[in-house]
Amino acid sequence: MPLITPFALWTFLLSLLKTGYSNYSVDQCNWKGSGLSQEPGSVEQIFLHCAEGEVEWLYPVGALRLSLSPRLPRRPVGPASPGGSGLITVCIKPAESFRGAQVYLEQGTELQLVLRDEQGEGGAGLEEETGREPKVHCFSRLPGERVALFIQSTLHRDISRRIAAFKYDLRGDWGTGALLPQQMERACRPCNDTEVLMAVCTSDFVVRGHIRSVLHDRERQESVVNVGTTKIYRQKYTLFHPVGKYGKSLGEVRTFLRCGVKQGVGSFIFTGHVHFGEAWLGCAPRYKDFKRIYEAAKEMHENQCEIESD
Repeated sequence: MPLITPFALWTFLLSLLKTGYSNYSVDQCNWKGSGLSQEPGSVEQIFLHCAEGEVEWLYPVGALRLSLSPRLPRRPVGPASPGGSGLITVCIKPAESFRGAQVYLEQGTELQLVLRDEQGEGGAGLEEETGREPKVHCFSRLPGERVALFIQSTLHRDISRRIAAFKYDLRGDWGTGALLPQQMERACRPCNDTEVLMAVCTSDFVVRGHIRSVLHDRERQESVVNVGTTKIYRQKYTLFHPVGKYGKSLGEVRTFLRCGVKQGVGSFIFTGHVHFGEAWLGCAPRYKDFKRIYEAAKEMHENQCEIESD
């Protein structure tokens, strides 16, 4: 990725000294502001303390420095989250209409370009031109390592239609679309018994159901599993929507295309986590296997939480 030179970084740091802390967001997760209230060449300081949220900068002028320091929840256990690495994965997803600024990651003494302003003077944004889903940009950090983004406005004759907006998401190692390339291979292997037990206790969603169909999206390198549920144990958001009057619900769960998911018969326990509003698959044992694992752990008093089983 392109890097800013030490001279440019020094200029950036000087501008920080001039501006100080010009604004502190009242909302600890989200920030919305306008460049019309900023002085040209100024840098506004923003501090957010959540694991996920949104930033929306209207009519970008000058620059923003965004510091992210959330208290991360307990790291879930799954095939993509081995106990040893402890890496924090940081992802940002630009809005389809993202324009008017570029986003850099503070990387030691340099600034690393993460998100480019793809819009030329008077033209449409890249995603708007092609109809593609905005790309998610991810990078990793060690626990305790600072996460700071520098958001620099770009020069345009007309800023009236410029809005630089994106969502951010910080998590520990987990089996979702936030995974970096070196983690993908682990994400595709089956969960062991310990990982299954932890997954049903720590996941954003836990449901019992069957696979209705599997669609493969080669452009996004993802597989979309259409799930019909017979029981919802837990869901952080409304991911599975009720249909009819018999307690059944339908929803979608995503995983990597390279995992080679195929439609299978029988009942499964689907677990996983929410990433930018989408459900991503964690552990998914057959229900009969989950029941065996859970009942054996319960008998040995080794189950981490209680969950209803037939």
